[in-house]
Amino acid sequence: MKGTIDTIFNPASIAIVGATTRANSVGQAVIRNLIHGEYQGVLYPVHPRLKSLYGVKAYPALSAIPDAIDLVVIIVKPEMVPDLLEEAAQKGVSAAVVISAGFKEIGGKGAALEKRIQAIAANHHIRLVGPNCLGVINTDAGVRMNASFARIMPRPGNIGFISQSGALCTSVLDYAEGRKIGFSKFISFGNKADVNEIDLLHYLGDDPRTKVICMYLEDLSAGQEFIRVASKISWDKGKPILAVKSGTSSEGARAAASHTGSLVGTDSAYDAIFLQSGIQRVEGVNELFHYAMAFSRQPLPKGRRIAIVTNAGGPGIMATDAAIRSGLKLAPFSSDTEEQLKTHLPPTANIHNPVDVIGDATHERYEIALKTVMQDENVDGAIVLLTPQAMTDILETAQIVPNVAKTVDKPILCSFMGIVDVSEGVAHLEESGIPNYVFPEAASRTMAAMARFGERLSMGNRILPKLTFDRDRANTLIQTKLNGNLKCYLPEREAAELLGCYDLPLLSSRLVTGPADIEAAIDGIRFPVAMKIVSRDIVHKVDAGGVRLNITDVDQARHAFAEIVANGRRFNPEARIDGVLMQEMAGKGVEVIIGCARDPKFGPIVMFGLGGTLVEALKDVTFRLAPMCIASAHNMIRSIKTFTVLQGVRGNPPSDLAAIKDCILRVSTLVANHPEISELDINPLIVYPDGQGAVVADCRILLKSDNA
Repeated sequence: MKGTIDTIFNPASIAIVGATTRANSVGQAVIRNLIHGEYQGVLYPVHPRLKSLYGVKAYPALSAIPDAIDLVVIIVKPEMVPDLLEEAAQKGVSAAVVISAGFKEIGGKGAALEKRIQAIAANHHIRLVGPNCLGVINTDAGVRMNASFARIMPRPGNIGFISQSGALCTSVLDYAEGRKIGFSKFISFGNKADVNEIDLLHYLGDDPRTKVICMYLEDLSAGQEFIRVASKISWDKGKPILAVKSGTSSEGARAAASHTGSLVGTDSAYDAIFLQSGIQRVEGVNELFHYAMAFSRQPLPKGRRIAIVTNAGGPGIMATDAAIRSGLKLAPFSSDTEEQLKTHLPPTANIHNPVDVIGDATHERYEIALKTVMQDENVDGAIVLLTPQAMTDILETAQIVPNVAKTVDKPILCSFMGIVDVSEGVAHLEESGIPNYVFPEAASRTMAAMARFGERLSMGNRILPKLTFDRDRANTLIQTKLNGNLKCYLPEREAAELLGCYDLPLLSSRLVTGPADIEAAIDGIRFPVAMKIVSRDIVHKVDAGGVRLNITDVDQARHAFAEIVANGRRFNPEARIDGVLMQEMAGKGVEVIIGCARDPKFGPIVMFGLGGTLVEALKDVTFRLAPMCIASAHNMIRSIKTFTVLQGVRGNPPSDLAAIKDCILRVSTLVANHPEISELDINPLIVYPDGQGAVVADCRILLKSDNA
């Protein structure tokens, strides 16, 4: 019988190998959690000597159990696990949770043991969680399974939590209990010998009891497959996924051949994967649950326009500043809304956004203000702030918020500021499904996260582009250039030839090998021209003094040729100089960069940002995995901090964003189709005003064979 993920979460029977009554042991914790958690199925403790554990009949071995077993939980020495899995297979067990540690996390013998259990599980179609994990929890009333060694059984809820770290899970459960946060499923999956984060995402995406998925990840099993599964959950099912990814400080590989190679690192790949999957990446566990509480309890806002209602001016300003920093907007109230607020609030109140109901506000004043602004069509959501002043009836104010929320399909978040004085009101809010945050900045960031997710849901074009290109010609060029070598740098002229196979917009150019060639070469190119050194041994031409611009006649061209070659020889006396490229000068426009580097695990990663010589200094770039869909290229352009430059600033016209998007998609297709492209830079791509296109002004490519 082939095991399924569902068997892990909904077993009718569980055998616990390693169950014991020994105090403070993992085996004791697991059996007690299953019993005290009121597991609804049948338990079979396995112990070589004991006849029963906590009143439940025990068996000396799996093979001695007379009935069928769905799930086996294993808590024994690592060297015993392979034989136990074989015994479980003979018994017909189709799912296992291996809590035992001592496998690949310690290397050597442990890694070899893990390969053995991985092979056994695969051969016998057993779905296996672990090893080296905390265990699995399902709070569903029909199951109530706590097959873990956590200290508590979490309360039921609609948040699914998966974690690569077992130790973190125990802290998360304690935090969640303190905040009265419940879970549908809670999984520590450890070393991923079989079941991994993609399997669990797929399962939770289909789980009707899970409304929000939270993840703690240390690595990913497969980038494109992860994107495919997570995208379907995020966009097709509208189910939010929130992720904490550790290891953000990894330096990554550095390469000299391109700006992209020097900027991309492992964390860039994860950023790209999360963005393309619709996943919200968060900074830590605190923020993870700030967002999860709101996503699981409140409707999504239709836009970014929010109202703020407060009884204190300072916190109102704090919330406003945080909202604007997070990308929200203060909603402009209609004249009718302002008139109603003016009628019902005292003269000293501020009727504009943020609405200040003044420090002596009663719950009635809060209610009329909140109800009025939430009925305004310009308002997509609200943040309610309260500071505990002597005149404030905190509990009564808390009680009006869920009453107003029931009348509208818009999110309301609260910040009843403080801990002790507001505790009774906060408890009522959270019991009523209204998330509360100790300080307003967290509420603003959370509302912004909800707005971003709502916008992503409404975005179409999550399909791959249909482009024209000559893949066969590109393959021939690549193999000719490599010519059996492990790697080969393509200078601009040869790189442009490869880009031309994918119809990227190129400037007219000619290669000249000596001053005598210049007059003939200029036949096909109009002055002014740019002149650039062509050498596989000189990657960054500007650094070598190998570029001259705005050459207007033949005499200038001859002089520039001699200067460029002399500079190149001084820069690198060993350099092989093939000549000088004469190239039509690009018209004035905005300079951007499109690049690619190849991550050893996830494949080609495309980079976009403002271009020129300052790209590495500014580092205002964004990344996506290739191949990417149309929406990814669209979002890529808009996600750089300097996007306003492309929109047109200080009298400059808006740039041709459609042309940039087309070039990004063509580069994405090129590098996805040809794994030999290790690094690529188009820097700059000159972008002209809207409707006038773009052109590749400079490019370089590094090729590597499959064996490099």
